[in-house]
Amino acid sequence: MKLSEVLLKPVLTEKANAQQDKLRRYAFKVAKKANKLEIKKAVETFYGVSVTNVNTVVSPGKNKSRYTKAGVISGRKPSYKKAYVTVAEGDTIDLYSNI
Repeated sequence: MKLSEVLLKPVLTEKANAQQDKLRRYAFKVAKKANKLEIKKAVETFYGVSVTNVNTVVSPGKNKSRYTKAGVISGRKPSYKKAYVTVAEGDTIDLYSNI
């Protein structure tokens, strides 16, 4: 798998921001086929930091429904894989530079 296909986007939530400040842990949505070694290599290459730990989570897809004029529309949101990357002490990733 190419390194450019591994990282999809960073997760920017209140919980993820709190972990960035306290634990130097950053969250990313990653490709479902990516393993921990590929994720580590991609983060080190793109952001120029040294990674100490990688944890992954597969969030299951969920059923969603909404009410419209045509009635109830039911569907399913896709599942995705999330990676929590801990960087070495003294390293930081600036995720807000592109916004």
